[in-house]
Amino acid sequence: MSQPSLREVEHEITISAPADAVYRLIAEVRNWPRIFPPTIYVDHIPEGDNEERIRIWATANGEAKNWTSRRTLDPEGLRITFRQEIPAPPVAAMGGTWIIEALSADESRVRLLHDYRAIDDDPASLAWIDEAVDRNSRSELTALKTNVETAHAAEDLTFSFEDTVRINGSAKDVYDFINEADKWHERLPHVATVRLTEDTPGLQELEMDTRAKDGSVHTTKSYRVTFPHERIAYKQTTLPGLMTLHTGYWTFVEDDEGVAASSQHTVTINTENITKVLGPQATVEDAKQYVHTALSTNSRATLGHAKNHAENKG
Repeated sequence: MSQPSLREVEHEITISAPADAVYRLIAEVRNWPRIFPPTIYVDHIPEGDNEERIRIWATANGEAKNWTSRRTLDPEGLRITFRQEIPAPPVAAMGGTWIIEALSADESRVRLLHDYRAIDDDPASLAWIDEAVDRNSRSELTALKTNVETAHAAEDLTFSFEDTVRINGSAKDVYDFINEADKWHERLPHVATVRLTEDTPGLQELEMDTRAKDGSVHTTKSYRVTFPHERIAYKQTTLPGLMTLHTGYWTFVEDDEGVAASSQHTVTINTENITKVLGPQATVEDAKQYVHTALSTNSRATLGHAKNHAENKG
């Protein structure tokens, strides 16, 4: 029997930002869907000093996958090691290290190391993993560089908000309404058509045509991660012109008086399209207000229909 072959690869990039700032951005996984294009959602469980488990949902070569990793944080050494607990096939083992090195006071090198094996050392599977790791590593590092170097500007362009509706019903019934997006074209007036696939339980791909107030129809695509009957998190991958980022989640909190159902959005404004969409005099604040109003209107409409569904159930 030959020993399983372990592949080791390294990618690196130089970033015009202090090393400790870069380290913090990588260490705080809640930011990952905003920083790394393949990442859909990250669930985070601290486990003592500088040890944690994170569950990651991400796309690889156009397919959605999820896995759990253990991480060890070394804030003084500016290193983060990670190891997947149960890799998603065709990966048999996957781990690595982020290493951040200060080149000067305001420039740093980020090295991303991976080591991995394919199930049964299958050559075709190994080639698939090679391609996925290479593509995702380049994508992650490029996005990291862009995000850190434009952090100040992006801070002013990124905002979050939440809408909450009280419902006299059960969290399960409200959750079911949001989860069953394949029925939204029958249940929601602003939804024209829906295409929902869920090849992996709890991981959905949702493509939707929605009607705006002016009658125009917009196509959006999202990946959704579901946690019955508490939360549905999503990341939009096909975006309207005014946004470069749109992530969010639906939450369902049950108490003695019913359910608090909430819709949260995090958005980054696409400054290049503001005047094209809203006219020559439009500002960033105008764009924020426009996007906020449009998303809140749809969220509140959806929650209103979910409320009727849950309250009239049975």
